[in-house]
Amino acid sequence: METYVPDFPLASSHPALNGQKTAKPARGSFSAYNSKYLTVPQNRTSSHSSRINGAFEAPSCTESFGSSIINNYLDGMQEGTMHKVSSSIMHFKDSKRKVDYVLAYHYRKHLSQHPPGAGSTEPTCGSNSLAPVSNGGSRKGHAELQQQRQDGGQRALQGRPGPEVIDLSPLDTQEEEKQLQREEYEHNLMEAGLEIEKDPENKSQGLSFVRIHAPWQVLSREAELLKIKMPTKKMYEITEEGGILKKLNEIWCKLTEPLQPQVPQQGSINMKNLSYPFSREKIYLYNIKDKDTFFDNATRSRIVREILKRTSTKARNNMGIGTLIANNVYDAAYPLHDGEYEGQNDDMNERKLLYREWARYGVFYKFQPIDLIRKYFGEKIGLYFAWLGLYTEFLIPSSVVGIIVFLYGCITIESDIPSKEMCDQSNAFTMCPLCDKFCDYWNLSSACTTARASHLFDNPATVFFSIFMALWATMFLEQWKRLQMRLSYFWDLTGLEEEEEHPRPEYETKLLQKKLKNKNITSESSNEDEKEKLTWSDRMPGYAANFGLILFMIMLTFSAVFGVIVYRITTAAALSFSTNVTTRSNVRVTVTATAVIINLVVILILDEIYGAVAKWLTEIEIPKTEKTFEERLILKAFLLKFVNSYASIFYVAFFKGRFVGRPGRYVYMFDGYRMEECAPGGCLMELCIQLSIIMLGKQLIQNNLFEIGIPKLKKLFRKLKDERTEPKETDTNQSKDPQQWDLDYILEPFTGLTPEYMEMIIQFGFVTLFVASFPLAPLFALLNNIIEVRLDAKKFVTELRRPDTVRAKDIGIWYNILSGIGKLSVIINAFVIAVTSDFIPRLMYQYAYSQNGTMHGFINHTLSYFNVSHLKAGTQPENSPFAQDVSFCRFKDYREPPWSQNQYEFSKQYWAVLSARLAFVILFQNLVMFLSVLVDWMIPDIPKDISEQIKKEKSVLVDFFLKEEHEKLKLIESFIEHDKEKHKNETKGKRIRAASFGQFNRSQKGSFNSFSSQHTEV
Repeated sequence: METYVPDFPLASSHPALNGQKTAKPARGSFSAYNSKYLTVPQNRTSSHSSRINGAFEAPSCTESFGSSIINNYLDGMQEGTMHKVSSSIMHFKDSKRKVDYVLAYHYRKHLSQHPPGAGSTEPTCGSNSLAPVSNGGSRKGHAELQQQRQDGGQRALQGRPGPEVIDLSPLDTQEEEKQLQREEYEHNLMEAGLEIEKDPENKSQGLSFVRIHAPWQVLSREAELLKIKMPTKKMYEITEEGGILKKLNEIWCKLTEPLQPQVPQQGSINMKNLSYPFSREKIYLYNIKDKDTFFDNATRSRIVREILKRTSTKARNNMGIGTLIANNVYDAAYPLHDGEYEGQNDDMNERKLLYREWARYGVFYKFQPIDLIRKYFGEKIGLYFAWLGLYTEFLIPSSVVGIIVFLYGCITIESDIPSKEMCDQSNAFTMCPLCDKFCDYWNLSSACTTARASHLFDNPATVFFSIFMALWATMFLEQWKRLQMRLSYFWDLTGLEEEEEHPRPEYETKLLQKKLKNKNITSESSNEDEKEKLTWSDRMPGYAANFGLILFMIMLTFSAVFGVIVYRITTAAALSFSTNVTTRSNVRVTVTATAVIINLVVILILDEIYGAVAKWLTEIEIPKTEKTFEERLILKAFLLKFVNSYASIFYVAFFKGRFVGRPGRYVYMFDGYRMEECAPGGCLMELCIQLSIIMLGKQLIQNNLFEIGIPKLKKLFRKLKDERTEPKETDTNQSKDPQQWDLDYILEPFTGLTPEYMEMIIQFGFVTLFVASFPLAPLFALLNNIIEVRLDAKKFVTELRRPDTVRAKDIGIWYNILSGIGKLSVIINAFVIAVTSDFIPRLMYQYAYSQNGTMHGFINHTLSYFNVSHLKAGTQPENSPFAQDVSFCRFKDYREPPWSQNQYEFSKQYWAVLSARLAFVILFQNLVMFLSVLVDWMIPDIPKDISEQIKKEKSVLVDFFLKEEHEKLKLIESFIEHDKEKHKNETKGKRIRAASFGQFNRSQKGSFNSFSSQHTEV
């Protein structure tokens, strides 16, 4: 393994990097290396710590420490207070160097190496004569340090005189190996330029932390490699649209001023800093007031995370921090929160500000501080909450329209002629028995309540609402693209390049196994080994398992739905045998309610199972990068959860009551149970009940109770586990007040945004796919999301460790899923209106079969006749008081009467209605698709003002560069002119001195000649 050496000289705090290249220490020397250079005693006073560490820190760390050390967002806060708070919770023991990242691990010492009375188990060779420091420096000379590191391996092999040597247990050997890996990894981090501070291991076993600080040299180097855009000195004005739009915007801002969060703005609203990828060569372009605060906390932790991911160790060929955590070398790696989020003190930080203005239920009416969310959590999480906020805002108009449609059904229920005819007892429609033998003939007027309730959702307004919701989904997606582009401009994400991702630890492990296997079989060159990668044949077992298990899970979902159907049929038959009149009269309501609740419980259980199965299936595929892993996981989880959530709803909407048969020739299941039929008012009412209970149940139980309860249970379980595993030993060096890294370790680790997006995408399906049957779905979704936004916010601020900031310019594959659901909703709503509701039969009757163009006689038109004498033997109602009076019974279908030649065959009306239904589906689908494309075309993806600002920013950037280069050139020219003038003056002085010297020589020579001549003459 090659040791990474920075391409710039570090401060004297890195003796291994300052000067000649240091030889690599042997594996056995890391223990001594750790005890000398990495450990900081906890009981050392701050003044002593500052005196020691201050002598060896980089020059950039000795600059003045201002109020903005926690972040550069709160520059206006009290300097003294912020200095005090941040020094205690966010810094090394010297109270100057900021903790940018923390590594946590559990250690266990093997006491068998030391006999009783031997003292501490820490390595003691040379440690008493060495002043330990946190950044790798020491008071000893560099030569002595190298000599100690080179001799460390020999001392480890020779052993210490005195203690009895005892064979280590397998557990001790494993722990020793982990310790060596940690020491080597931390040494490599220091060689990469990072500064480290560790806790002393004073217990026989316990939890320890490694705190990491990135000095200015490392931050500037990595920012240049990652091409992080940073603000320059140049600021330019953002031009606003004039005219009526500007006035409307001003009025809107005044009206919504009470809804704005009380968050301090960074600079002027109409001014924007010109940003440019950081470059050390062009450092004069940037507005660097303080090197400690130029990079905010999120950027600093992101840079450190990149170094942690690419730093490797020799042991087991570990490829970065991900592999070390997977191998339990470290337990966790996370950046720190900015302090506590609540308290009576007046100390303010970004976390507390987010909690007060965003993460409380008391501020549900306020807008979200999206810029502060993005600054604290990164662009990826900021985009999620921006999308969730826009989705919630768009639910307001759809909720209003849904309420209007529902109220329209309530108002027109008294004037609905079919409902009146069904409720009119004088019509006396005698219906055929609902079951064999035990069910009697019944009057259609007994289903009056169901018919009136069905009209609330089955009326002409629902067709308009379906078209509206299809266009609503298109407008929502278009508006999101515009908002996403606007955020990309203000967050400096325009032109963001795809960063090269590091391979996942599982991929590297699999690739290493393949390389070792190939080396054992054939001898290949090292160059070929480096180019080797996993092929489709290596992944074929994973692909086969994926296909088989996903198919099995889908069939399991269908089996669960089939089981609920069997339950409904058998329960309905059993309740029909009851002697209680009330029980027999409420069979349909009882069966429907209990079946839906069972369905909800099954869905909730299978959802949790499918989430774990989808993750396992994705892991055995061995994706190379985290992005590929996330996309494949999302597709699998969405497919399984989509089928699980909507399978029962699809059954009620399109299959229930379609395969019943007719009186005298019913379709039976298990040779005794008739297939279930729809209610007399149709299946739409039952579809509404199914949809509402599943939607509300998932939102209340899964999205809210699970999100609140499960993290708290996990936190309690982890706390109990740590208390049970750690011995109760008193640590005199441990501070009484827990530090920020201790508090953050107790929190739940962040596992990604997939669960958050998934629950909202499933809800989006409930809102759009079957909205024709439940116009109040947007209203319930809105009420849920008002709580969901604050629930997610509270979870991110108070219950999760601070996530690593990830730059992203869009929401990724979720947009494609949303677009697909929007297009699918058009087709499904078309079939719901055409097949499930009575909209088409009513339309056909009014304009094709009604004698006076009204709906009078519609119920009679939809009911067919059946001769009761044609019932099969053994299926007639037993002990029926109406058996002697009934010759014909009615059933809902379009069939020929018994006196026709083609008795009980489908009538012409049936084929006419079926043709009209198919024609409506085609017409509805094409009309809505055309309108959606029209809306998509009319609304540009990039707002006009943002497009102009992007062009302006490019021209301003060019002018700024030219101006800076011109000033730089003028400065260089002035230096050159100054040098020329100086050189000219020096040359002129030399000539004058030479001339005077020559004249002096000539005068001296003349006088000598005259003297000589005089002497000769004499």
